[in-house]
Amino acid sequence: MSATESSQTVSRRRALHLIALGAVIGVPAALLAALFLATVHELQHWLWHDLPERLDASGPPWYLVLGLPAAGACVVLLARTLLPGDGGHGPLGGISVEPTPLSHAPGIALAALGTLAFGAVLGPEAPLIALGSVVGVTVASLARADPRDGKVLSTAGSFSAISSIFGGPLVAGMLLLEAGVGLGAAVIPFLIPGLVAASLGYLIFVGLGDWGGIDAAALSVPGLPPYEGAHVRDLVIAVGAGVVIALLIEVARRVASGVAGPGRARLGTPVLLVGGGLAAGALALLADGLGANSQDVLFSGQASLPGLVTEDSSRIVLVLIAAKALAYAVCLGCGFRGGAVFPAIFLGVAVTTLAAIAFDVSPTLAVAVGTAAGTVAVTRLLFASVLFAALLAGTAGLDAVPAASLAAVAAWLTMAAIDEQYPMRRSL
Repeated sequence: MSATESSQTVSRRRALHLIALGAVIGVPAALLAALFLATVHELQHWLWHDLPERLDASGPPWYLVLGLPAAGACVVLLARTLLPGDGGHGPLGGISVEPTPLSHAPGIALAALGTLAFGAVLGPEAPLIALGSVVGVTVASLARADPRDGKVLSTAGSFSAISSIFGGPLVAGMLLLEAGVGLGAAVIPFLIPGLVAASLGYLIFVGLGDWGGIDAAALSVPGLPPYEGAHVRDLVIAVGAGVVIALLIEVARRVASGVAGPGRARLGTPVLLVGGGLAAGALALLADGLGANSQDVLFSGQASLPGLVTEDSSRIVLVLIAAKALAYAVCLGCGFRGGAVFPAIFLGVAVTTLAAIAFDVSPTLAVAVGTAAGTVAVTRLLFASVLFAALLAGTAGLDAVPAASLAAVAAWLTMAAIDEQYPMRRSL
């Protein structure tokens, strides 16, 4: 056997070994994600539904709306101060798939619970990515994988964990592919373990055979009406919405950067975190006083999308956009730990809902366009964002995909132009 043939044989064996380990990682990473999401849901329900009922209130009273985000900030502060890992990756740094050691898992989980369950305006994707990575790193350590293979397996765990909220392995695989596009065809062998892990992990949520699977907090907008046939007006609205959404998200990120930098230098992390929680609660109360729902201002926005797309008052939508964007900026910059994607999707859909009200545009188009543009504005990943928007709109929105694609391109070009003219530090 020649040296070349021997090298190819070793390479094939290594690839099969990584694929097998990816399959091993997929199920426990997904189970950990399901456990985390269930814990967030139960704690959130107890704090915001059961507790007000015990206080004989029909909804969360003002002092809970104001105080719970601040209490969550204290939980985040404890996690970041007393446990290893600083509570995980800062949300202003974007999506990170860096390997996460097992010792960081408790701090990441606790910081995320203090953020997500207590009402801070961030999403679950960042802690899920980190917790999935913990599973991948642990399996890699047990298998005595070298650092290069360990990073592949860490990423496989991450994308198995987030398959629940991004609609399955397709979006997870596209995220992997687009993030590694600079490597060309060489990236393909490293994608396969992640795709296998995400595919097997997603079975935990959709079920297998007679088993119905585990309910997960995936983003969904049920009951969307069919959108049939693209229209020139809708395409023009989609391009305009893409630009506006990108500008809105960039303003929020720059405000957050100002909070994270000069604000922390003046006040310190403890004061900034607790003050940020109080500010988010105050914005929610202000929006409530102006006729919106305080619960639509707080949290990631996942649960609020179905109500948002049926809103017929442009004034209420404008109130939500202003309050949500400010609360999002505060939570991004003051030290909470979570993901930046889902609040951006809410803001994107809110902007296109204004077009739906003003120009009688289909809410299905609003969901597809807003999701694509909002996701691009945060991640800079074009194809994964359009795919996610198409999956979210479902069969009712297949004809809305061209408009969503144009909106995504408009948002991407806008962000690229802003980055070129006015660069901003992207990580903490």
